[in-house]
Amino acid sequence: MFDIASILDRLVYWMPAVLVGLTFHEFAHGFVAEKLGDKTARHAGRLTLNPIAHIDPVGMLLLFVAGFGWAKPVPVNPYNIRGDRLKGLMLVSLAGPASNVLVALAGTVVLGIVGFNSVITPFLTPVILVNLILAFFNLLPVPPLDGSKILAGLFPGARGLLESLEQYGLIILLVLVFSGAIGALFRAVIFPVYAFLVQTAIGF
Repeated sequence: MFDIASILDRLVYWMPAVLVGLTFHEFAHGFVAEKLGDKTARHAGRLTLNPIAHIDPVGMLLLFVAGFGWAKPVPVNPYNIRGDRLKGLMLVSLAGPASNVLVALAGTVVLGIVGFNSVITPFLTPVILVNLILAFFNLLPVPPLDGSKILAGLFPGARGLLESLEQYGLIILLVLVFSGAIGALFRAVIFPVYAFLVQTAIGF
């Protein structure tokens, strides 16, 4: 049986946080790629902070229903990247999680300024948590997540292994999510960081 209150809570408070996190994540990929010489994202209309451009309907539906989903990946052409392509792809990949960390920190600052009795507080705490989750999840070294490309940039010798795993990437992620391994990692890493940021905001 559907919990109407839970559904409304997700729609009102959590969905905006998800849209903010995914939008900044994908925009950051395209922004850094363009700075490195690749304008593919701009030509595809993806170098924008308009969330509609980044929504994948199936990914958003699953995210809302099952808590596991995705946005449309920003297109990147590595052959347009100036200099070392592997390092360039690493920087492009790193930009997404880095943007989520910055958004979480910005949310913490705003929360500290407005306080915990503000009407926007119920929107800020989800922004902080969702962006921490997006940053951490995408740093996992599992293809096609950003972490695999970052690892390939840091250790070029691992590139072949990571590419061979790419065809199994979705299966690996599903196993990690539904086995509870990802949840355990979140409880061990993300939630303590979230609690620290909230406590920091209280101390502003």
